[in-house]
Amino acid sequence: MESSPLTKTADLQSRQYRYLDIVMAFFVAVLIVSNVASSAKIVDLGFSLFGIPLAFDGGTLLFPISYVFGDVLTEVYGFRASRRVIWTGFAALALSSLVFLLLRFLPAEAAWENYAGTAAYDAILGGMSTGGIALASLLGYWIGEFSNSAVLSRMKVAMKGRHLWVRTIGSTLVGEFLDSLVFVFVASLTGVFGWELFVTLVLTNYLFKCGIEVLMTPVTYLTVRKLKKSEAVDAYDVGISFNPFGGNKKD
Repeated sequence: MESSPLTKTADLQSRQYRYLDIVMAFFVAVLIVSNVASSAKIVDLGFSLFGIPLAFDGGTLLFPISYVFGDVLTEVYGFRASRRVIWTGFAALALSSLVFLLLRFLPAEAAWENYAGTAAYDAILGGMSTGGIALASLLGYWIGEFSNSAVLSRMKVAMKGRHLWVRTIGSTLVGEFLDSLVFVFVASLTGVFGWELFVTLVLTNYLFKCGIEVLMTPVTYLTVRKLKKSEAVDAYDVGISFNPFGGNKKD
């Protein structure tokens, strides 16, 4: 649905939407669950691509869905609404890391120590609170999501709203690459993953995430169409700032 000129500007921010909070809730839930899964297990599919074993962290199964949500948010509501949701997700990830950190230092109950134990907790969930997965997830997520949103937003204006699939896939190629690279680099630097897995994890994370984005394109199209119709909005980010920290100055 093509918007009127008034819906292409910042006054979209003053409107109330029926489904924005629901999209944000699912977006944040995907982030938290995928963050835990990333630390919980490394998956190995048992075969290689161009000589590189296809192994990836557990969060790779779900995390790409956050980019689908990110595409929907930016396409329908615009970059400023997406920026608010991205920061909400960032705060939720930081809070989850603080909770796992607190649990790490609280004394363990005797029976739990016998069948599970602090060592097991540290090995699986400890990285989420001690630099490792926590820092890697936060930095990768922050850089990747904002890059994805900004690229999609600029492409929408440049392409005059045409070819949604080009914009969603194109922005994902940029965002997911930066996300995967930063995530695996920081996680390897802090000892969560071994450096021998660096290329494998970056490549498989990137290919897998981008593949999911491509497969989810029909769902993205359907969701975008329904939301634009229900919310009576189709945001075009003309004359706004793409600064992640806010501001009104045009980029």
